[in-house]
Amino acid sequence: MPLLLLFALFMLGRGHNEPGGGFVAGLIVSAAYALQAFAFGVAAARRALLVDPERLLGVGLLVALGSGLLASAQGLPFLTALWWGGLGSPALFDVGVFLVVIGVVLTMTFTLAEA
Repeated sequence: MPLLLLFALFMLGRGHNEPGGGFVAGLIVSAAYALQAFAFGVAAARRALLVDPERLLGVGLLVALGSGLLASAQGLPFLTALWWGGLGSPALFDVGVFLVVIGVVLTMTFTLAEA
């Protein structure tokens, strides 16, 4: 599992300029925890995750929305890219997507596995 999580961070980091990004990285993390749930049970996967997946979903939505509102606060169109050195609001949006994907996929996976 640690190798999958490390690979997901790699994919998240390179996603702005090359294939990868928040969606793919979120799916990789979700797959890691889904495998954990199938191998050791949902309770063990929830303990390993440390955070409720529904909370990740909410935080991810706020982060993605916040990345768009940063431009609006400066009088620019919603989701206009802003840059601070090498870091920009598109990376923040990717982190939001990353968290939303983890939250949605793991909420569905854990719910179905517990049923």
